[in-house]
Amino acid sequence: MMSSKVSRRQFLSYTLMGVGGFMASAMLMPMVRFAVDPVLQPKSEGEFVPTPQKVDKLTETPVRVDFTIKDRKDAWYKSDVSNTAWVYKEGDTVIALSPVCKHLGCTVSWEGSEKHKNEFFCPCHDGRYEKNGKNIPGSPPLGPLDEYMVNVVDGYVYLGKTVPNTLV
Repeated sequence: MMSSKVSRRQFLSYTLMGVGGFMASAMLMPMVRFAVDPVLQPKSEGEFVPTPQKVDKLTETPVRVDFTIKDRKDAWYKSDVSNTAWVYKEGDTVIALSPVCKHLGCTVSWEGSEKHKNEFFCPCHDGRYEKNGKNIPGSPPLGPLDEYMVNVVDGYVYLGKTVPNTLV
């Protein structure tokens, strides 16, 4: 029978490796948790944000509606985020379009001048859109304006996340 004695040097080596490994894992676990935690948080993309806009005040002319997303969590930070939408009624349907130009992300306005009647206009590079958000051929935007999901609660417009335009 063969004896497998552990030398003093091997014992110290095993002990130091074990203690060092334990200390390394104790240091790394909080860092890994910190890095992965935002990914594990539940997403709240189905939420609608209230706006000050009353539905019965809407017409067929788009109006700018400013709204604030309270306590928006972005990774580790919570903050209030201000946002804008162009909102109007088409029959009984409330339509809300994103003001972000699809060319380079500037903000579009409704009827920028006499030259741009009844259309959205981006002053950065003369981008033009029809009322439903469709980009006008021959102008810089490559796609239509995004659309907000809309919900009506107690007579007020509630806006959800942006989706690709369904009107064009």
